[in-house]
Order: sequence, then structure tokens, then C-alpha cells
Amino acid sequence: MAEEKKAFFTYKGVPLVRKGNNIYFGNMYDEFVVMIEIFSTEKVGGIDVANKVRIRKVATDSTLPPNKQIVKVAEKSSLYEALDFACAWLKVS
Repeated sequence: MAEEKKAFFTYKGVPLVRKGNNIYFGNMYDEFVVMIEIFSTEKVGGIDVANKVRIRKVATDSTLPPNKQIVKVAEKSSLYEALDFACAWLKVS
């Protein structure tokens, strides 16, 4: 029996993939994606909530040297704020 292909979780219609404390926001076929790295969390109502995250706008062109792939960097105090910036950087409405 063929395995059913699962779709990515999306936020505002854009793929959102998490691997450990890293979240990748964007489509790898586009020119840029945003990488969100969670540095610390705190318990709020029994749930871990990110309270320090770093976001990076990264070029998907693998021919660029690694130091040229990172276009923008910022640190935010919540995941919501980081996703808000990621949407603006990728111009997602």
C-alpha cells in the first residue's frame, strides 16, 4: 500500500518546518527563507513558550559562500514577534 504524503504545516500560507529548536519559514524553491532559532523558553501555564529567538533571512542559492547566504539577522523576545518579522522579510500578507 502506498504511503500517504503529508503536507507541511503552514503559517499565512507559507511552509513552516521545525527541527529541534530551529524553525524554517518559507519555501526552499523561493529566493529566501527565514531560519528561526529558539535560544530559551519559559513555562507559561505548563507549556514551554519561547522567550528569546534569533531570526535570519537566508538565501537558498547553494552556490553562494556561507557568509554571503545570511542577509539579515535580528533577535526577538517571542516566537510571534519573530514570525511577524519573518512575514515582513518575505513580504507575506
